Amino acid sequence: MNRIFPFILTLCLYAIHAEAGKIILKPGQSIQAAVDRSAAGDTLIFSPGTYQASAVKIRKPLSLIGNNHPVMDGENKGNIFLVASENVLIRGLKFIRTGKSNMDDSAAIKFFDSKNCVIENNILVDTFFGLHFSNSSNLTIRNNKVNASASREFEVGNGIHLWKCKDSLIEKNEVSGHRDGIYLEFVTNTLAKENFIQGNMRYGLHFMFAHNNTYLKNTFKRNGAGVAVMYTKNVTMQENRFEENWGSSAYGILLKDISDSKVIGNVFLKNTVGIYMEGSSRIDFKENTFKENGWALKLMASCDQNLFQANNFTRNTFDISTNGNLVLNQLNENYWDKYEGYDLNRDRIGDVPFRPINLYSVIVEKIPASVMLWRSFLVTLLDRMEKILPTMTPDEMIDHSPKMRPYDFGT
Repeated sequence: MNRIFPFILTLCLYAIHAEAGKIILKPGQSIQAAVDRSAAGDTLIFSPGTYQASAVKIRKPLSLIGNNHPVMDGENKGNIFLVASENVLIRGLKFIRTGKSNMDDSAAIKFFDSKNCVIENNILVDTFFGLHFSNSSNLTIRNNKVNASASREFEVGNGIHLWKCKDSLIEKNEVSGHRDGIYLEFVTNTLAKENFIQGNMRYGLHFMFAHNNTYLKNTFKRNGAGVAVMYTKNVTMQENRFEENWGSSAYGILLKDISDSKVIGNVFLKNTVGIYMEGSSRIDFKENTFKENGWALKLMASCDQNLFQANNFTRNTFDISTNGNLVLNQLNENYWDKYEGYDLNRDRIGDVPFRPINLYSVIVEKIPASVMLWRSFLVTLLDRMEKILPTMTPDEMIDHSPKMRPYDFGT
C-alpha cells in the first residue's frame, strides 16, 4: 500500500498539470487575452459559436482546436491570426471576413518565420488570402477547404500562398474562387499531393523559382489559365489531372524556362492547350494521356533536349504545333490516333514513321483566324499533300516508332 500511494499521487498531479494545459474559450471571450495568458505548449479549445478575431498574435507554441468549426470573424479589418512561432497547431476552425488589401496581403492565417506548424481541417470562406506563409519551414497544410466568391481578380488573393518556404507538405486541400489556388515562390523540397483546385480566376497552381518540388495526384479543373510553372528546375509532376481549362490563354500546364524535370503519368483532358512550352529543356514526358484538347502540345522552337515517350494522343484537334523549323526534341513510341501506318511484322510498332505536326496547325499558329477553315476540303487536301512532300512542317519532328495501340495507363 505504501508503494502504491506515491504512484497514485504522481498520476493525480500529472492529470492536474495536463488539465491546466487546456484553456476552454466561449464566444464573447477575447482570443488574444487567452493566448497571452497561456503557457508554451498549452491547448486552446474553442466552443461552438462566433468569435471576434482580428490580428490575433501568436508568438509561442500552442494548439488551437475548434469544436464543430467555431467561426473566427475578422470583421473585414485585416488579418485574423498572425503566427510567428514554431510548433503551432490550428485545427477545426472556420475563418470569415478578412480585410481586403493587396498592400498588407490580408489573410485568414498568416505565418512569419515559423517552423513545424500544422494547419488542418479548417474552413475558410470569403477571405482575401486564405493561408499565407513567409520564410517558414516544415509546414503541414492538410485537408483545408478554402473558398472565395469575388467577381474580379484584384478583389481576392491566393488560396494557399507560400513565399521562401521549404520542406513542407500541402495535402488534400480544396481551393476555389481565388486568384491562384496555390502560389509558390522561392519554395523548395515541398510535396503537394491530392489537392483539388477548381474554378480559380487565374492559375490553379502558380510557381516560380521553386526548385526540387513534387506535385502528385492533384486535380486542376476549370481554372482561368490552368497551371503555370516558371523559372524552375528539378520538378516532378506525376499522376495529376488537368481538366477543362478553356480560354484564349488557357493551358493545362504552361512551362516557361523549366529544366531537368519530369512530367509522368498525368492526364490532360479538354484543355485549350494541354501543355505550352517555351524555353524549356531536358524534361521527360512519359506515360501521359492527352485527350480531347484543342492542342495537345505547343512546343516552341526555344525548347530542346526534351523527350516525349510512351504517351497517348487521342481525339485532340491538333497533337503538336510549333513556331519554328529546327526541332531539337525527341519523340519515341507514342500512340497517335491519327496514325494511318501499318504493322507488317506485328510487333505493335508502326513500320512507317509518323509526323504529328500537320500543315494546318502551322498555318493556324501564324494566322489564328484561319482556324475557321478547319475540316474544310481544302485543308484536308493540303494536309495530305504535306504528308507526302513535307515543305512547311519541321523535318525532324518525327516519331520513328509509333505504337499501333494505346497504352493502358488505367486512367
